[in-house]
Amino acid sequence: MKKIWLDSYPDHVKSELSNSEFNSISEIFKHASEKFSDLVAFNNLGTNLSFRRTTLLADKFSAYLFNVLKIKKGDKVAIMLPNLLTFPISFFGSINIGATVVNVNPLFKSREVKILLTDSNVETIVILDKFLNELESVLGETKIKNVIVCRPFDLLNIPMNLIVRSLLFFKTKSHKINSNYILFSDIVRSKEKNPSVSLSGNDIALLQYTGGTTGKSKAAILTHSNIVSNIEQLQLWVDNILSEGQETIITALPMYHIFSLTVNLLFFYKIGSKNILITNPRDLKSFVKTLSRNKFTVITAVNTLFNLLLTSTKFKNSNLQSLKFSVGGGMAVLNSTAKKWKEVTGCAITQGYGLTETSPIVTVNPVGLDFNGSIGLPMPSTEISIRDENDNEVSVGESGELCIKGPQVMSKYWNRDTETKDAFSSDGFFKTGDIAKIDKHGYLYIVDRKKDMIISSGFNVYPNEIEDYVSSYQGVIECGVIGKPDINRGESIILFVVRDSKKISESDILEYCRKGLTVYKQPKKVVFISEIPKNNVGKILRRKLREIS
Repeated sequence: MKKIWLDSYPDHVKSELSNSEFNSISEIFKHASEKFSDLVAFNNLGTNLSFRRTTLLADKFSAYLFNVLKIKKGDKVAIMLPNLLTFPISFFGSINIGATVVNVNPLFKSREVKILLTDSNVETIVILDKFLNELESVLGETKIKNVIVCRPFDLLNIPMNLIVRSLLFFKTKSHKINSNYILFSDIVRSKEKNPSVSLSGNDIALLQYTGGTTGKSKAAILTHSNIVSNIEQLQLWVDNILSEGQETIITALPMYHIFSLTVNLLFFYKIGSKNILITNPRDLKSFVKTLSRNKFTVITAVNTLFNLLLTSTKFKNSNLQSLKFSVGGGMAVLNSTAKKWKEVTGCAITQGYGLTETSPIVTVNPVGLDFNGSIGLPMPSTEISIRDENDNEVSVGESGELCIKGPQVMSKYWNRDTETKDAFSSDGFFKTGDIAKIDKHGYLYIVDRKKDMIISSGFNVYPNEIEDYVSSYQGVIECGVIGKPDINRGESIILFVVRDSKKISESDILEYCRKGLTVYKQPKKVVFISEIPKNNVGKILRRKLREIS
């Protein structure tokens, strides 16, 4: 496809990446640590870690893994932690000795933990004590040899350490830690000599598992080169907006997810930012209190998180003048959410698009552009192609499967030869499974997931369009759409709605749909529920909706 999007690039953005001065994540880490040594790198639960302190702790972690546990380049280390100070230390400490990190969602149940650990053949895991029960029930069925246990008060300053210990003592039942396990706190007090390990761009940095919202999860093999390329693509895009050593980023999305990992942790570390880690964004009162105490310049979130903040009167009355831009990723941002956010903050949501398999960023809008529903323009050095079911490229304005080629795209899935073959076209484009279209200016729009598409009366219907429309109805908090087999229509459309008042009836919603949706897009049934089931980053779990329909 002709790169029509280049004409819409901001003036400061180059169309192609230059040769990188960095071969690995480790080199970026060391460069930033030295350049910004005296600045605050991370803040969590009232505690600051400087770049210098972060380096010291990561080096101690590396040394222990290398010298005591004998973990060598290419060995795998699973990290099952929420957004605590122990996460970046464990991550950088593992990466710096050439280990491959396997991120595990700490909310996973034992069955899900077992699937990931056995599939990846991990032998070492870093885990928060709170989640040990889920690990221990399947530990004997895995190859895990080393269990490193973190506690919520690890790395906190003395006052916060005492407060958190006291809260845990009175509020939760402590988990007895097996004497064979290794305490994170002991590791960072050790005096092992830090090793020097040489890494190349082709070395594997991550086995990053896909969300698995519609099937069995599989791991994308992401190299250091994939991640470094994506970091530098992003830097080209926002270089005129951000200032090194002067930004404060709010990290409420989990760092074990590829979006937050690459953008919040790695990119903002590279430019010397203060990173405020939010451990539990669902605790809205504490979350907003943290925001009010910090003059943050950037926040990344998903649609549901933006909506959550907008329910807080204290947030809406906060001084948000320091906010430079807000980034929406992980799921589609709805027009209604973007409009409310701009009204409250004065800052437009910059929407982008990415996948686990693409490190993750593929496209992003120019910063400052009013929300237009587009996922933006392809990143520098990124090619896109929109294709029909016969693998033929469609015309501008027509819908088809979005296919991608670029330095940030994985080479394959871990131990999934068939899935890898199916995921790539004969000319090397990664097939995303997302239906998209491109306009004459090069802006891309996601129509929907290919697998979520509903065929109603012979027409293709995309749930996102209906959800976006219904969300604008006064009193609708959120909604989700699925198709259900129908002998007459092929599939009938079922709409699930979370409402703020029982005064809103099914007939009200159906009448609203009749006013704004063509007949074959209109739901045949409305189901009122208390919450739309979503995964850890806010994507609607349509399979869950199908189970309750």
